[in-house]
Amino acid sequence: MRRTIALLVVATAVLAGCATAPDPGTPPPLWRDEAFAPPEHRPDPAGVFATDERMRAALDTAALWRAEDPRRLLVELLYRRQSLALDYEGATRTAAETFAARSGNCLSLVAMTAAFAREAGLPVRFRSIAVDESWSRSGDLMALSGHVNVGIGWPVAAGQVRRSKESTIVVDFLPGEQIGAYRWREISPATVLAMFMNNRAAEALAQGRLDDAYWHAREAIRQDAHFSAGYNTLAVVYRRRGLADAAETVWRTLLAREPANRSALANLSQLLAHEGRRDEAQVFATRLQSLEVAPPFHWFDAGLDALQAGDPRRAREFFVREVERDASYHEFHYWLARAELLLGRPKQALRELELARETSPTPQVQALYAAKLDRIKAERALQ
Repeated sequence: MRRTIALLVVATAVLAGCATAPDPGTPPPLWRDEAFAPPEHRPDPAGVFATDERMRAALDTAALWRAEDPRRLLVELLYRRQSLALDYEGATRTAAETFAARSGNCLSLVAMTAAFAREAGLPVRFRSIAVDESWSRSGDLMALSGHVNVGIGWPVAAGQVRRSKESTIVVDFLPGEQIGAYRWREISPATVLAMFMNNRAAEALAQGRLDDAYWHAREAIRQDAHFSAGYNTLAVVYRRRGLADAAETVWRTLLAREPANRSALANLSQLLAHEGRRDEAQVFATRLQSLEVAPPFHWFDAGLDALQAGDPRRAREFFVREVERDASYHEFHYWLARAELLLGRPKQALRELELARETSPTPQVQALYAAKLDRIKAERALQ
């Protein structure tokens, strides 16, 4: 199905997308390398955003830098003048593969657009869109769908005049009016790589290629240890390989961090029921059924309202509910830390600020949280 690439101009300051190092803190006991053969297609994070000769030949960098608006000209060159009307399909492709095939999913579009922008010296930012929850199921894998797009900013160079108030052009498969209707949050390049590897793992699962699925799910977690979908996929790989104990360990690890993770609750309940552990399965099934379905950011907004009303205790309750269903967003942890401080709980606040730093999308934001952490630690030392 052919879809028109949608563009949206968002008036926000641009943060250059700088790759963050993979989190080394992933618990080694989660891996079961000995149970899987080497992959037929080895995960290649460096290849996701790489450009090839054909891509570079299609890009007139000099013309871009002479243009009134290099961002718009790049999009024009890619999607209009070169007749690069992408066919939307489910396959997850690297930037070069997408350019060659002229097709891919939203993550493929993100990879290709970001690769061209970086090649042209334009900063990019990646955005996770808070779409309404939608369940998908493939065999014994149950998951919630998501969506991601990419923004192109003004070039950062000496003497470059910025126009349009530093706005960002967003490239997406969704129509512009739909893009603007959803809330979004910035994510790091490492998280995008985790999403890519997780998609590749899910595709390998669907094709019965368990070895490839394992190594890609493993790489997803290695890229971003806070990316919960990677754990869910890894657990399903273990279950299909007959490693029920390993699958259970992964799901329980995820639920220890995100007690309201609906995918983990559904999958773990199903696993326990299959093993005849009905009472244990019912505990998780009941917890899943008891979760109040709320739109993205619902509890976060309620927490902000409670803080504004001078009720930090109630605000903390709301922020905790948001963190329990998604512990990967730095602002949830930051505002929970604010509530903890107002309640006179500096130890808990420090823990949440550290999590905010770990889940930050850019080095700039990480530095802000690091400074806040240092200040609180210094204040505690003086007490």
